Amino acid sequence: MMSITEEDFELELRSLPGVLNVGMSHGDSGDVEAVKLVILGQSPGPIRTQATQIANLYYPGVTIELEVADAAQSTSQVTSRVALLSADFDEVSGVCEVRLAFEGRVGVGQAKSGRLIGAVEGTLAALKDVDREIPFHLEAVTTVPTVRGCPVVVTLRSFTDDVDLYGIAQSDGDPLSAARATLNALNRFLTNPIDAQ
Repeated sequence: MMSITEEDFELELRSLPGVLNVGMSHGDSGDVEAVKLVILGQSPGPIRTQATQIANLYYPGVTIELEVADAAQSTSQVTSRVALLSADFDEVSGVCEVRLAFEGRVGVGQAKSGRLIGAVEGTLAALKDVDREIPFHLEAVTTVPTVRGCPVVVTLRSFTDDVDLYGIAQSDGDPLSAARATLNALNRFLTNPIDAQ
């Protein structure tokens, strides 16, 4: 199980533009020793600089490794994972509608719970619409002011135990950010449920 410090560290790294995935390896002391970032569509130099600055706040001296994913690799990953198509909030009705694709199917979910909660609940409903049973519920969703904007952080809690999944994303508008943050957490569960726990 990740420590609170590691969770915060990972969330900061995932908020960097173009970061698709974050992997961490630990030393004998249990602290993070090396970090591997998979990036797409960004220059490695600035990402390495930003990641090093963040790492120095949590684990000074940690090694940062970057892997640049090409477009073909990214496309193949998306087809086996959940892809967000849209997340829209209707000001009049108060309904947030989320549309996503998974393994060739399109799912639609709606929730009348506001911009943030509605987007998370709409994402979970859209997953059910493509017959994906997700054993997690919304625990918390919030925006976090940073120097790079206001990313949305989502915490999902397991129905059966105290396992939490965390996701973070920043997009144009709160509903899209919340939906992407939800999928940021759930994509890891859908790809490998054992590792997510």
